[in-house]
Amino acid sequence: MKHPAVYLMASQRNGTLYLGVTSDLARRVAEHRMHHRPGFTDRYHVTRLVWFEMHPTMESAIARETAIKRWRRAWKLELIEARNPEWNDLWAMISGAKGLDSRVRGNDDEERAPG
Repeated sequence: MKHPAVYLMASQRNGTLYLGVTSDLARRVAEHRMHHRPGFTDRYHVTRLVWFEMHPTMESAIARETAIKRWRRAWKLELIEARNPEWNDLWAMISGAKGLDSRVRGNDDEERAPG
């Protein structure tokens, strides 16, 4: 069963940000944390989940991600700090089970990265 989500990851507080959308948030964040795929998050050490929002459909999640992409950085920081003022890593909240990092499988859902 898919659970669409939009999420923001950061390298550190006020650091490099990454905005993404996925149908399996725990798996996708685990991939980022493990540097499972070469790319932006791997290159800039963006491994801290700092904000996420669940959606009823992938279409609504993609629409929200597209809208947030157009936002100024300051607005994205406000979005994070409204719910996570300490910029805590929310990984424990969503992982659901210890050892998820070791169970990461290949990416088979619709993923879109910031352009």
